[in-house]
Amino acid sequence: MDTINRESYGAAADKLAAFAASADVQRIGAVGEEILAVAGLLGRERPLRRALADPGRAGEDHAALLRSVLEGKVSDEALDILATLVTGRWSGPGALLDGVELLGVTTLLSGVDRAGELGDVEDELFRFGQVVSGDSRLAAALADASSPLEARVQLVKDLLGGKTKPATARLAELAVTGFGGRGFESSLTRLVELAAKQRDHSVAYVTTAAPLTEADEQRLAGRLAELYGREVSLKIDVDPRIIGGMRVKVGSDLYDGTVSRRLAEAKTALAN
Repeated sequence: MDTINRESYGAAADKLAAFAASADVQRIGAVGEEILAVAGLLGRERPLRRALADPGRAGEDHAALLRSVLEGKVSDEALDILATLVTGRWSGPGALLDGVELLGVTTLLSGVDRAGELGDVEDELFRFGQVVSGDSRLAAALADASSPLEARVQLVKDLLGGKTKPATARLAELAVTGFGGRGFESSLTRLVELAAKQRDHSVAYVTTAAPLTEADEQRLAGRLAELYGREVSLKIDVDPRIIGGMRVKVGSDLYDGTVSRRLAEAKTALAN
């Protein structure tokens, strides 16, 4: 988010945090679903989202318009949080829609956090992503925008129903719809990172040639925590093709100490 959008989102996030601090898990989840439903409405109704992001109108006018549309259709809690969101300045209708989607997901994650299931959901989302990326037919089916969305959502329900936390399946469904305008795999990765952020963790994507021992994982997590000044959640992928060593990606930082990289560099040097 740019500065304007970040400030506008921050005010709504503060209101959400205050609500989530006192509400029960079921209520938080219900409000999250309402906010996501409003995101769906804005996605369909371009004139409405343009009006709500119009820089020529006062923030209070945006909030009044939103209330006139949603009054009696969503809870007071959801309406108050969303009114705070649209009162702020946004760089455009697309940015506002992204903000509403993010707010809905953050609300769902707040409920999962209160239930003590956030770490499990984070890991389940990552593992589901690995399953999908390892099956080319499944990956193609979930990413196929020409296929009816309902069919792709049902496929996720069939794959995950009863096998993961309910929140994991719900978030995976959101990934299919293209969370934040992303493709399925990018959406899923973003949701994993948002779950980690909710726990005040960074995510480290680790690729190794062979499984790490528990002691190795603890040492690596400890070193990364020292480096980044916060807890780090390891997402480990075993790939024998790297031959040996390790590749670690945290945000935009990449540490590649794999044997395959060294061999490639040596081959390039010899060719030159």
